[in-house]
Amino acid sequence: MGRPILAIVGRPNVGKSTLFNRIAGKRISIVEDEPGVTRDRIYAEGEWLNNYFNMIDTGGIEPNSEDIILSQMRTQAEIAIETADVILFMVDGKEGLTSTDREVANMLRKSNRKVILVANKVDSHTPPNTIYEFYELGLSEPIMISASHGYGIGDLLDEVISNFPDDKDTGYEEDITRVAVIGKPNAGKSSLINKILGEDRVIVSNIPGTTRDAIDTPFNVGDEKYVFIDTAGMRKRKKITENIERYSVVRALTAIERSDVCLIVIDAEEGVTEQDKKIAGYAHDNGRAAIILVNKWDLIEKEDKTYLKFEKEVREGLPFMTYAPILLVSALTGKRINRILDLIKVVSNNHSMRIKTGVLNDIVGEAILMNQPPSDKGRRLKIFYATQAASKPPKFIIFVNDKELMHFSYARYLENQLRASFGLEGTPILFEFRERGK
Repeated sequence: MGRPILAIVGRPNVGKSTLFNRIAGKRISIVEDEPGVTRDRIYAEGEWLNNYFNMIDTGGIEPNSEDIILSQMRTQAEIAIETADVILFMVDGKEGLTSTDREVANMLRKSNRKVILVANKVDSHTPPNTIYEFYELGLSEPIMISASHGYGIGDLLDEVISNFPDDKDTGYEEDITRVAVIGKPNAGKSSLINKILGEDRVIVSNIPGTTRDAIDTPFNVGDEKYVFIDTAGMRKRKKITENIERYSVVRALTAIERSDVCLIVIDAEEGVTEQDKKIAGYAHDNGRAAIILVNKWDLIEKEDKTYLKFEKEVREGLPFMTYAPILLVSALTGKRINRILDLIKVVSNNHSMRIKTGVLNDIVGEAILMNQPPSDKGRRLKIFYATQAASKPPKFIIFVNDKELMHFSYARYLENQLRASFGLEGTPILFEFRERGK
């Protein structure tokens, strides 16, 4: 019994993404006055009157286009239609019926799904004369809305939830691990997700920048629930010329902020670049669990100990991420892909780990006995007490006599002792040093 799925389909530039953002209550899909901006299926959660559902925003359907991107957009829309319980077929109420609308309607009639016809860009209760043209499609009576102004959205959602199947669960879903897939353009992020999931869930193309949005792809492994967030590749700032690509960088950073685990994808042929360091730095600074995936490993010529040498180069390129495991993989051949999901579970559990206060202080006490705290000008650092203040990532408050005496190297020593005792692979650790009584 899954959550019902609502798909929003139609030709390009009729306002699908604007409606999607309106229902989601936040700006998720990129909205730009340019046909074809939403290229992939964009996933988000929607809610109306305590009924929860998943939404899919699709790239505009151009039924007869031979353009490689438009063709894949059509394929993505077809997949969305196949998985949806209810379909919102959006048309432009101002422009009226077009030949493309007719062809999309023909596709939808073959879907055997509930189709709700939505006429967008109608800003008043008085319908324009163009509305009556849509009756010839033989679908439901068009519901008139203005996605940009919010007119008619409530009536539309009433109709949507009344058509969800009875065997679907509209309750709130918790305990989902969100995994952001981040990296430079064309590093193979979408290909990796498709390989892990075993199906083409996101568009794959060798044109850098194909993925412009952050695309949420839910999936389950046994009882574990996950969402992959495939982000637009982050380019260097000077190379960002389109408004859309500027949005994409912001969207990728937002994806990191709302994720639990970041898969940092690096191109094996290029190695760790300055841009890779910045991208990984975003994840580290936001305290996210991380796994470093070096993709296109199949293209590297192998010699004796090539794996170890490459792993060492990655460590040297990302010295602030010594806690993150490294996998050298190939989305093309499937090399080591089967290890990724298990590793995600490990680092996610470590990221949310909570350590009992008594156990924590035992470990800190043993660490002090093995290596005395530093002293300065006759004053020695004293550590009184430690407690865990938060998780995701684990944050520890350590009470001391004088926090100015806490040297960076000793803080690193304490971190290493905690990692040795509890593992904590894949997650950063935060320390806050407080003077007792403050």
